[in-house]
This record gives sequence, C-alpha cells and structure tokens, in this order.
Amino acid sequence: MPSFSLTINGKNVTVTADADTPLLWVLRDELDMVGTKYGCGIGQCGACTVHVDGAATRSCLLQIATLDGKEVTTIEGLSEDGSHPLQQAWKELDVPQCGYCQAGQIMTAASFLKENPTPTDKEIREAMHGNLCRCASYNRIEKAVAAAAGKSN
Repeated sequence: MPSFSLTINGKNVTVTADADTPLLWVLRDELDMVGTKYGCGIGQCGACTVHVDGAATRSCLLQIATLDGKEVTTIEGLSEDGSHPLQQAWKELDVPQCGYCQAGQIMTAASFLKENPTPTDKEIREAMHGNLCRCASYNRIEKAVAAAAGKSN
C-alpha cells in the first residue's frame, strides 16, 4: 500500500492507504479525527467539509493520492480551544440542534469569511447554501456567520 505525506492541522503526517481512499475515511478511521462527519458520501451535504490549502472542500470526494504534499485543516485544527470567532458565534447564538452538520458549516463559513470578511446577508446565504442542515437552523447559522464577520482571520 502506498504512503502519502501531507500536513494536517499544522502537523506533518504520513498515511498509508489505498490511493483511492477518500480523505474523510483517512481522517476518521486512520487518524481518529472524528470532527469531520460523514453525511452523504457524494459531496452534496457539506458535513465533511475541510480546508485544503485554505479552500473549503468536501473530504468525501478527495482521494488521498491527490493530497500528497497538501495542507489540510479540519474542525479540530480551526482553533485548539474553540476561540475562533465562528465557534464563539455558534455558542453565543446557540446555533446547533443535533450538531451533526455544524463542523462542515463552520469550515465552509471560515473559508468564506477569509475571502469576504464583510459579507452582506445575501452573500452569506449564497455561500452557505450548499451545506445542508436537517434540523433547519439556517437562520441561526446565517446570523452566526454575520456575527463572526470582520472578526475572522
């Protein structure tokens, strides 16, 4: 089985896996990083969103072989102590209900706010539309992203 070297949450990691293994399963099964969730497995729900070289990406669609030498950030690496402005806004506005989709929501929002630190409500809604929430806490998600806007880096 081949080995692949990448940086995950600032740490150099070498993983041994079949080349076509999705990053999601490497994170969860090989590295025991379970913050990234399995939702649909076909890139439509956003529960598995991580950052690859800073861009929000669906980890269920990424084969580990395509990530050799890349930098990956998961929800565990967004901030070690939960102090990221989005994580704080999520807590302050009591966003999650079941919480299952929240890591993907936060990772999508973090990438979006890095590119657009002062978005309009419409821009937030458009940026977040690809992340599904079965509990339908979309209004609170949008309010939390707006609250974190300008505070994220």
